[in-house]
Amino acid sequence: MGLPISHLLLVTGLVLMLIGMWGVLVHRNILRIIIGFSLFGTGTHIVIVATGYVTGGTAPIIDAALPAGAAGARAVDPIPSALVVTAIVIGFSVTAVMLSYAIRLYAARKTLSIDAFTEQKW
Repeated sequence: MGLPISHLLLVTGLVLMLIGMWGVLVHRNILRIIIGFSLFGTGTHIVIVATGYVTGGTAPIIDAALPAGAAGARAVDPIPSALVVTAIVIGFSVTAVMLSYAIRLYAARKTLSIDAFTEQKW
């Protein structure tokens, strides 16, 4: 039969999260760090959607095709998907703010290396 899609989604999401965390921790370029944050966020979105997925499940509409007694085992949970849609919008706006800060930092120092921004002001 093969691997269930929910397991495949979990593995894919966790791999994306690891790649994103590696990108944040290893790289010194601000743009690569921003890409790492985006990859980490995308991985968490995939993991959250995978938690609500039911293999062979159906839409959570209780009618003749899905009786109320079988809804807990056969219906796909819509809440994680709704939360992820909201999280995608928030993640997009956070990425836009990070990129705008990167533009301002580049204008100030003419570099995107975080080593140039390590002095303290106080």
